[in-house]
Amino acid sequence: MTPQRRQRRSRAGAAVLVFGFISGYCAGTTAAAMRRARSVRRTVRELDGRRIVHSASDAILSIDEHAFILFANPAAAHMFATSVSAMQGGSLSRFIQSTGREARSPLDYFPAGAGRAGRRATDYAVTGIRANGQLFPIEGSISRVEQDGQEICTVILRDVSERHLVQQKLARSHDQLRQLSSALQTIREEERTHIARELHDDLGQLLASLRMDLTLLQRSNGLPEPGRHLIEGMESNLVTAIASLRRIATNLRPRALDEGGLYFALQGLRDEFVERHNIACILMADENELRLDDSASTAIFRIVQEALTNIARHADATSVVLNLDRIDGELLVTIRDDGRGIRAEDMEKAASLGLVGMRERVWAMDGEISISADEPTGTRIDIVLPLAERTI
Repeated sequence: MTPQRRQRRSRAGAAVLVFGFISGYCAGTTAAAMRRARSVRRTVRELDGRRIVHSASDAILSIDEHAFILFANPAAAHMFATSVSAMQGGSLSRFIQSTGREARSPLDYFPAGAGRAGRRATDYAVTGIRANGQLFPIEGSISRVEQDGQEICTVILRDVSERHLVQQKLARSHDQLRQLSSALQTIREEERTHIARELHDDLGQLLASLRMDLTLLQRSNGLPEPGRHLIEGMESNLVTAIASLRRIATNLRPRALDEGGLYFALQGLRDEFVERHNIACILMADENELRLDDSASTAIFRIVQEALTNIARHADATSVVLNLDRIDGELLVTIRDDGRGIRAEDMEKAASLGLVGMRERVWAMDGEISISADEPTGTRIDIVLPLAERTI
């Protein structure tokens, strides 16, 4: 090989070495740059995540498998009236009330069955403990992940003390409205009874006395013919007035309730319903099973009366069945018709005061009522009334 060729080969080899060094250097620099970029992105994500967690309005805790707190955000410290440093490293038992005697893992504090109705299985409702020992209601969710072979639970908490207070106030208001409704029903029945007795005893006796006087006048001799016709017209009007008076008094307070009891009052109600509306009505009941005190008898009579009124006005029915059975200290009342049936929206109408009144009377007796469309057609009302201490 000539010296010129050896020189050219040497220069080519050096060029290859230089190119390889530059390529390797560039490749290494690129890989390092990519690693640095990934590290920066990861750091940015972690910083963003920490900022989000620290600024979150909900309390967030990370808990290890032994129920020790690994991380707590400022919202959690504020919720429990303490500091982040006081929470981190501490036991969860200092801040969440355990549902069992020994709670060793996070799931012991949030057991199955503690979830809220209609919520996901990961949701729960437990009791929190503030730093001063005050207990308060908490709702939230729990999730689990595995990190470095260890199970970590992340818990998101919400203080629902204000919501519970509002719910308690609503419940108290609801109870007060129920009590007011029951008191108004009682006052209304007392006023009806008083007016009915006044009409029957005072005005009824006065009209009866006038009719007797007219009868005596008709029997006397020497009355002119025009006078006799006038007395006959007066007697006819008087008879109509007495019948109207009895009807009004009966609508206010059926005398059968006081004189014969609930069974005979229901019989009279059934007969009047059939006569007035021409709708067949069957009463299936035992007189001995309906010997109840006055308040229970009145409530049941009014419930059945309202049901029959609704049937006559809205059902377009041709027959009705009333069934009253007494079983194990409870009275089961079933009212069925073969009309057009009731719709769900009909039961929720604000103007359905008859249904509201029926429900209020049933609830005032601590009973249960169900109103639904019957099969194959019509409406069915099922009522269960406890009769403890209501029998006479």
